[in-house]
Amino acid sequence: MNSPETRAAAGGVIDVNGRPYMADAKGKLVPLELIKAQDKLEDEVVRKIMRYSEELSAQIERFKGHTFTDLGEFDALLQEVYGQTRGGIKGNRTYQTVDGCMRVSVQVADFIDFGPQLQIAKALIDECLNEWSADARPEIRGIITRAFNTDREGQINRSEIFMLLRLEIEDARWNQAMEAIRDAMRITGSKTYVRFHKRDRPDGKWEPVTIDLAKVA
Repeated sequence: MNSPETRAAAGGVIDVNGRPYMADAKGKLVPLELIKAQDKLEDEVVRKIMRYSEELSAQIERFKGHTFTDLGEFDALLQEVYGQTRGGIKGNRTYQTVDGCMRVSVQVADFIDFGPQLQIAKALIDECLNEWSADARPEIRGIITRAFNTDREGQINRSEIFMLLRLEIEDARWNQAMEAIRDAMRITGSKTYVRFHKRDRPDGKWEPVTIDLAKVA
């Protein structure tokens, strides 16, 4: 017995021995004439959008590669001419046009985790709060509460932890707790971002050139 001849056709349609089918979400082949018209239209719309999105994604990926290549070549030229690399210790750097109306910024963001010293810091902070009792300002209590509450992913609130480090409190245990927080910080990785801005005149407000689809107005 001969097996059915199956070949892919356009738009998700599969040709089996000359008859058109479409695969459902379970992988089962459904005759094309049994699929609702609105479902076929929805399938067509989604496939059209996805085709454009994949093309755009590939274009953005190529653009990103060209951008870092161009900036890298420029940095190499500066290194050759001046003997120094551009940017700070972390690798952040900004490039700007002569008229001051366009700029490209490269930023390196560190991923920070916290070690067991954080629990020691929490214990010292709790000691301070218990002793201060009613004398502790509500806003300080609020920052501490939010800092050690976990978010939806079970992670502590890093921004509030950093807010604690900015507070100036004259207490030996508090200062010891802040030192423990600093010792607890561990850089687990980093990611490089490139951002683009422009403005109409040199003293104007910088406006971002948005590439992120979610942020396009």
